[in-house]
Amino acid sequence: MKIFSKNRMIAAALAVVFTAGCISSAEAALSRKPQDNIFYATSTDPLGLDPALVDDNDSGKIIGNIYESLLRFKNSNTEVEPQLAESYEISPDGLSYTFKLRQGVKFHDGTPFNAEAVKFNIDRQMPENLVPKMSYAGLVYGDVKSTEVLDEYTVRINLKKPSTPFLHNMAMLYSAPMASPTALKKYNNNLMQNPCGTGPYKFVAWDRGQQVIVTRNEDYWGEKAAVQNIIFRTMPETSARVVALNNGEVDIISGLDANVIKQIEDGGIMIFKTDGMNINFMFYNINVTKNPITKDKNVRRALSMAINVPEMVATLYKGYATPANTLLPPFVPGYSPDVKQVQYNPQEAAKILKAKGVSTIKILTYTGARFYNPVGGQVLAEAVQSYFDKVGVKAEVLAYDWATYKNKLATDEWDIGFMGWTGDNGDPDNFLNLFASDDPINNNGLWYNDEYRALIAKGVELKDGPERNELYHKAEQIMADEAPLLPISHAQVIAAYRPNIKNFSVHQVGMTFFKDVVKE
Repeated sequence: MKIFSKNRMIAAALAVVFTAGCISSAEAALSRKPQDNIFYATSTDPLGLDPALVDDNDSGKIIGNIYESLLRFKNSNTEVEPQLAESYEISPDGLSYTFKLRQGVKFHDGTPFNAEAVKFNIDRQMPENLVPKMSYAGLVYGDVKSTEVLDEYTVRINLKKPSTPFLHNMAMLYSAPMASPTALKKYNNNLMQNPCGTGPYKFVAWDRGQQVIVTRNEDYWGEKAAVQNIIFRTMPETSARVVALNNGEVDIISGLDANVIKQIEDGGIMIFKTDGMNINFMFYNINVTKNPITKDKNVRRALSMAINVPEMVATLYKGYATPANTLLPPFVPGYSPDVKQVQYNPQEAAKILKAKGVSTIKILTYTGARFYNPVGGQVLAEAVQSYFDKVGVKAEVLAYDWATYKNKLATDEWDIGFMGWTGDNGDPDNFLNLFASDDPINNNGLWYNDEYRALIAKGVELKDGPERNELYHKAEQIMADEAPLLPISHAQVIAAYRPNIKNFSVHQVGMTFFKDVVKE
């Protein structure tokens, strides 16, 4: 990838045609003062900028600075606190949540935030209004029965049944953020390229494949952002991001390969790292309409048996990720080290696969790094390919950019894919509910198990504690026995930044909120 000087990068950003957003092009201009512009390089272009229509980290890191929700997570954990709501009350039966809203807040298009706006955003994602790509609507609002406007700044959300994760869901970065109803009507219920929220930054422009620019919201209801502009640069190659960071051409990079961390540190660059609330996994196609070979549970178990997960994780991630036993990271409630996964046994795997007549399989994967897989999907798939080769199975690996990969999962014939998940709210349901879904965006291989789904449905209603944890243990063991996926690793969250960047961090949910970040 071609690397630009900082001045040329600013000039290139200034040259972007400032297209559709909810601010005028006259307001959009990057400062010539270096301290007014933070350049953040990531591996992948966002899929879009409408919080109801995306589910990827690369979109989320931008959305989290443009939009806000009724609640937010505290800086260091997933405890919730008010954001666009000033306070809330829960009815004794746990079925009604009444939110008192912050007054005087405006969307970036100048229209007011109020109870009607909250109802509009929730109703937009009710079952009767769902459109494709609203993959989070069920996770966030699946238990919502109705939304009532009590007065201009009071809204009541009524649930069908008690939901322990509900408050945490209302702080999530997808689906829960409030978008301008006026903008949604203007852009035909789709803000993928025209985001309009209430947050500390507002959208300027998106030059696809190159950069997204946001600028400080001078009319923000709270304390204004410290830095005027954030430029999210797309640089697919890790080496290009490292060179750009070392040369001062960008200020922050994510998607770091463990192999380059020492090199970066030796150059005086700062490294941020913390245990990640994430899972990296391999999954099997169980879509009955396509009759894949991996519909057979014994084939799935044998293929998983062929892979030495601890060895592979140690080799690929060099201590910056730990082998996963289940979908849940160890610090998330409901995790159990006692869940028994398929154990590495290449001899038995070879025997079963030969008996089943499995000699070839087709693997789909992605190319770039992800928060949960910093080496990238292709590197991981090729490592798995080598294990399969040892048990007499030839694997064809087809790798695509992230957006193409997600489309091909829905359209192509394949046996194995790779995916991951960064926890959104710290609740076990946020991980385990994915595989109780009929949506292939969430339940990637379309695995279906009645007992598992019943346990997940019951778990939502139980209060946190031993009974709820034990229920999730049972669900996790069912998944381990059925082997619809193979848990691989939990990655540390790692980013690198130049010493003149202050107050930088990455939250447990995988996002950086730039309002308080300073560039000296």
